[in-house]
Amino acid sequence: MKKFVQTKWFTYTTYMLLVMAALLIGFVLMQNNKTLNRVITSFFEVAENRSFDYRQTLRVIHKQPLPNKDIVVLAIDDASLEMLWDKYGEWPIPRNVYADIINYIEKDKPQAIIFDLMFIKSLKATADADKALINAMNKYDNIYTSMNLDNQSAEVRHPESLPERLSVKIENKSDINISKKYGFTNCRLILNELINGKVYIGMTNVMRSGDGIIRKVAPVLEYQDKFYPYLTFLAGGNTVNKAPQNSFTIDTDNILKGKNLSIPLTKEGDAILNWYGPSGTHTNYPMYKVVNSMDGITPSAFSFKDKIVIIGTTAMSLHDTKSVPVQEGVYPGVEVHATFLNNIIDNNFIKQTSPAVNILIISAVVCIVGFIVMLSESTVFALLSTVLFGIAYLFIAYYLMEFSNLWIPLVLPVIFIVLAFALSYLAKYIIKSRDFEYQYKLATIDGLTELYNHRYFQDTLRKQIDLSKRYGQPFSLIIVDIDFFKKFNDTYGHQAGDAVLKQVAQTLKKNSRTTDYVCRYGGEEMSIILPNTTAEEVLSNANRILHAVAERTFHLNATETGHVTISVGVSTFPDNAETAQALIEYADKGLYYAKEHGRNQVGKCQE
Repeated sequence: MKKFVQTKWFTYTTYMLLVMAALLIGFVLMQNNKTLNRVITSFFEVAENRSFDYRQTLRVIHKQPLPNKDIVVLAIDDASLEMLWDKYGEWPIPRNVYADIINYIEKDKPQAIIFDLMFIKSLKATADADKALINAMNKYDNIYTSMNLDNQSAEVRHPESLPERLSVKIENKSDINISKKYGFTNCRLILNELINGKVYIGMTNVMRSGDGIIRKVAPVLEYQDKFYPYLTFLAGGNTVNKAPQNSFTIDTDNILKGKNLSIPLTKEGDAILNWYGPSGTHTNYPMYKVVNSMDGITPSAFSFKDKIVIIGTTAMSLHDTKSVPVQEGVYPGVEVHATFLNNIIDNNFIKQTSPAVNILIISAVVCIVGFIVMLSESTVFALLSTVLFGIAYLFIAYYLMEFSNLWIPLVLPVIFIVLAFALSYLAKYIIKSRDFEYQYKLATIDGLTELYNHRYFQDTLRKQIDLSKRYGQPFSLIIVDIDFFKKFNDTYGHQAGDAVLKQVAQTLKKNSRTTDYVCRYGGEEMSIILPNTTAEEVLSNANRILHAVAERTFHLNATETGHVTISVGVSTFPDNAETAQALIEYADKGLYYAKEHGRNQVGKCQE
């Protein structure tokens, strides 16, 4: 049992070391090669983003989550654009039309009216139309409109300061550096009377991922060392708090918090959007129908009571389209705003696991696959189990996003499942090889002298006879016996005798060729098989070994030393014999001759 536990620990340690080595090599390669680092990072980022898209698409198919019914998009769609063009003879339409729309909607007491339109100074807009719009927007306390920050050169447009009322206060306790990604040096001003009026103004800057798809939106942007809210973050925060709020905190867990607001942010300061479906998922009212109802052309069929109305363009010809992760892959900008607003109101953002958690997930995956492979006797069973585990992980990743809004990594863990499976089998192969070598050593090596054992000697002797017969080459045999070994044991003890056996074995190995087979024949007898060796050569070798043993000082114990001699017998195939037994008997006769004639010599066989 103890040996079994030790083997399992060795197996698992070897496996983990292999995985760690692979990770370390990959990490070092990435760190030392900036191009490789950038390419690999980009690849995994794109692949992981795609896995997010697939999970979001499946959620939409399963109708998870459902859009908030209080959010209404008043869309300038293709039909509305054609009707408005015919009616007013131009695009953009006169701004007093928007003033009329505001007054019309406000009769139903909506929660908010949000314009995804920028009312900048325009040569086409008349002063009266601008005034009507300004008065309508500043008349109510629930109107929101858009502005943009950018990095336009100061030579083209002077960076203007914005009034304090447009900014928000951020207490940043996190490591997020907002200005790194969302810091801007210039802004595109809208009408001055709106900037200095009572209308709420939010920014509409969005940043796409590397593949051009919008998955995230920054709630807060930076300009001239101040923070400015995103349009629908501003509207959503005021809606959930039932009052304006201009002070927020980003805590150490990267959570943007307000009074009744909690938005998880990425390390770059983004909120990951939770998507609700293809374009048109939120309630859409075409603007031409609302204008017709407003003008009394058609009966009013709309109710804006307690609704949050977002006004923007959805007509393809106006080119305000964004690539998004879900079905059809394209949203008008106004529907991106609706999605962000919906996430805020329903507290429905996606939270992505941190790098530390990702490492734990990958480590757990590696360990599980390792255990599957190590404990499986069948390769097919291990492969099927690993595949099933990989599929189970895919389902876990999907359902965590569907029911918990948690984005755990998918691409790297799947890659590591494959890598762990391969490395586990490599480790298993190493362990089996090690066990085989250990078992082979037990079967062929003498435990005391570390020479080949008697069984191996007999097998090798027979094989050597077959080889010599096949290739017509001689080989020789030396048999060695330690002189007076029994008396030595009786005098100094068996531990000293074992020490002598070991040291004699070392001397034989040291004075033999690497192609020779040095074996323990039995008791104090040892043997050497010398391939491709003649009778004259074996006598020379035997005498060299004899003198090496006689001249060596043997350590008997910690304090005593002594000298030992050996008696030696030799035989050569095919000169002296042609069978294994006959070769041994011939060498034995020489050994006995040496014993009977004074020992410490190479004996001659007397026929």
